[in-house]
Amino acid sequence: MYVAESGRQSAVQVQLSVRRGREAIEFYKAAFGAEEVYRFGGTDDHQEVVCQLRLDGASFWVEDESPAHGNFSPESVGGSTERLLLIVDEPGDVVRRAITLGATEVSPVEEQHGWLLGRVDDPYGHRWEIGRPLALWPPTTERDAP
Repeated sequence: MYVAESGRQSAVQVQLSVRRGREAIEFYKAAFGAEEVYRFGGTDDHQEVVCQLRLDGASFWVEDESPAHGNFSPESVGGSTERLLLIVDEPGDVVRRAITLGATEVSPVEEQHGWLLGRVDDPYGHRWEIGRPLALWPPTTERDAP
């Protein structure tokens, strides 16, 4: 782990560009249990929004797309350029809740590659894999042996 002189740990956080940012933030809170950490805009006076959300300590950002700045939503580019993996204890419950709130099922929750995993596209075009490992992860390999 790298810790900068400031004492901060390095991290990677995804920023999701979407259309209808305020609506998307509410979807992520309701479907996945995200908590709002920071918000700029997203008011009647300043409709464009940038918002940091957190899921059990993992942060991600949601912002209205800004083609002038090279930030396009999946709706603008005709598909998602990334997949997000959401690790939860009960993937079936989270997938069902997301679908109830407007996500589209891509594949049902089932065992695959040592995981219990399902896939949905959220209403804003981002692909989510929702699952949990069925055994200790990552698996031990010969390369890891002493």
